[in-house]
Amino acid sequence: MTPKFDKIHLRFKLNGINFDHEDLKEVAYSLVKEGEAYEQIIGNFLLDWLDDKDYVLTKTSGSTGLPKLIKIKKQQMVNSSVMTGDFFGLAPGDKALHCLPCQYIAGKMMLVRALILGLELDMAPPTSIPSYDDLKEYDFCAMIPLQLQNSLDRIQHIKTIIVGGARVSGTLMAAIQNCKATVYETYGMTETVSHIAIRQLNNTSETVPNFKTLRDISISKDDRDCLIIDAPALADHTIITNDVVEMISDNQFKIIGRYDNMINSGGVKLFPEVIEAKLQDKIENRFFISSETDKDLGQKVILVVEGDSNTIDTSLFEDLDKFEVPKVVYNTNKFIETPNRKIQRQKTLDLVFKG
Repeated sequence: MTPKFDKIHLRFKLNGINFDHEDLKEVAYSLVKEGEAYEQIIGNFLLDWLDDKDYVLTKTSGSTGLPKLIKIKKQQMVNSSVMTGDFFGLAPGDKALHCLPCQYIAGKMMLVRALILGLELDMAPPTSIPSYDDLKEYDFCAMIPLQLQNSLDRIQHIKTIIVGGARVSGTLMAAIQNCKATVYETYGMTETVSHIAIRQLNNTSETVPNFKTLRDISISKDDRDCLIIDAPALADHTIITNDVVEMISDNQFKIIGRYDNMINSGGVKLFPEVIEAKLQDKIENRFFISSETDKDLGQKVILVVEGDSNTIDTSLFEDLDKFEVPKVVYNTNKFIETPNRKIQRQKTLDLVFKG
């Protein structure tokens, strides 16, 4: 039986201490009043979760548009928690590490999973280099790729790590292959209450792992080849994404790129994400692929590099197809990011072109 959102599991612990509903309210008030900035956000979410409303307001990341507040039903968050628990075999009393910012859905869901599944949750500041007891055994943790990259020598005592919020680079993928921790990349969004699909990145025989949906999730494509998600337990309506995918089966898919990032160069459809994957181990600085108007091609591919130089050795482009090769290289000292460190491509481009 699926638990209700107004119940707290008897095995739930926060930083080693067991709390019931009223005790947790007091903790939340204390965090809001006296805690550090990240703890105040945790406290405010806990107060929202423990109130009489059946929903919470959650901010989207803003990586592909303006951030906005959306209403998510608490029971949908519970349903997502149970689905994740089933997938990873999480059990009451399992130990989890929380190092994500709680103003976004991924951080909120780590708290809800602990409350509902009865996990013993340790909180760490949501920094790029998480500070935690790396000798303690943890069953479960969620990180963004940057945190995982910065913690590779400290994750030997974590059993399962889910990573999301940004693309996992080929360099990071290679680096985790000999890790004892099993690492999974997640696919999802605020509107789907965190992830709806997962792919295992290491400790697997699959050389090119595809995303596999959680139970009770149906997927299909529209006429743009963009993913359609039907998840009745998580959303009140079908969600049409802008993610172009290749369908592998009725529950597996591969992401090609964002439809709104697609470049039409001389009639050839190009996806920046595909080109970026070919270059990711060749360019040291952060970069992204985009386009600008061209009188002959319609759109031409451009490369935007973070740093003080736009000088690039063109031999790095030798593995690219003809139309994929950047026609111009731009640079800017610092990319514009969302608070959770996703690159805001359009705002960065605006900065580059204004400069």
